[in-house]
Amino acid sequence: MFRHASRFLIRAAAGDGRSHGRTSAIAVARAFSSDVPAAPSQDTAFIEAWKKVAPNIEPPKTPLEFMKPRPPTPSAIPSKLTVNFVLPYQSEISSKEVDMVIIPATTGQMGVLPGHVATIAELKPGLLSVHEGTEVTKYFVSSGFAFIHANSFADIVAIEAVPIDRIDPSLVQKGLTDFTQKLSSATTDLEKAEAQIGVDVHSALNAALSG
Repeated sequence: MFRHASRFLIRAAAGDGRSHGRTSAIAVARAFSSDVPAAPSQDTAFIEAWKKVAPNIEPPKTPLEFMKPRPPTPSAIPSKLTVNFVLPYQSEISSKEVDMVIIPATTGQMGVLPGHVATIAELKPGLLSVHEGTEVTKYFVSSGFAFIHANSFADIVAIEAVPIDRIDPSLVQKGLTDFTQKLSSATTDLEKAEAQIGVDVHSALNAALSG
């Protein structure tokens, strides 16, 4: 419903003939990203410009040629959510169909099911869980973004992530104690900021292990 709301926002304002030659103005609403067709496999403007400069040399490939077409938005809500979960140095989950993911958004824990409204959410340190039937895989993420698309695809990008079962609770408690002491003895704004980040991250780690 919300994807098609823009169609009702188009208004046309025509001149009344007494407006000193002013033409009619049409306000066109901007389409949602899920309504925009997938980008072409070739950048035609780039290729045309290249041929003018170097007509005898084949143009190099551009990033568009390596991109897959955007999956269409289904007319019915799918039974599964397709998830991609990547880090700067590796891919944790690639095009996996799951029942739900729960992400640690800055606004709070956010559950994402198939058919979720298109959303961009900033991640905070916390627990990310991937639900597939009775199996639940949990990760601790430091920060990042989640891009929820109208076609029931979710792209999650995190700076750092580690499976929750690989975290040592004793090291978390030690780190929390150390950063709490640093925060209480900090004298400069930089020292206070660094210590506060340490406290926040280790508190989130402790909460993730407790949950």
